[in-house]
Amino acid sequence: MDPISPLEQSLHAARALVLADLVAGDVAEADVVSLVEDSIAQRRWWVEQWPDGAAFVAGLVAQDVQDALLERYGRWPLCPVCGSGDPHALDVEPELGPDPHWVCHKAGVKVASVGSLGPSLRGTTSS
Repeated sequence: MDPISPLEQSLHAARALVLADLVAGDVAEADVVSLVEDSIAQRRWWVEQWPDGAAFVAGLVAQDVQDALLERYGRWPLCPVCGSGDPHALDVEPELGPDPHWVCHKAGVKVASVGSLGPSLRGTTSS
């Protein structure tokens, strides 16, 4: 059996992290998972062209899925920090860098690392 290449490792890790956040937000339906797979396919080519970008793939896939969800369904993930005002989505930071995390720019706080959104979402109550 051949070892998994660093490229594939980064893609599998990105897939797992984004799927974990989708599951935590109760939006991991088949069509949404397909959005993740579409992003992974596109990012595979991107990392093949720029291998040093492998550490950035998780954040990019999270942004890709967030953008695709916005076009089809609306904002995701909604901010669990701000309890009042208009609902707004979290953003991924850094936009292109390692260790991506979800942030609320309105409150100016880091909410969770990409892949670890579950505890932050479970701490909120629905209105």
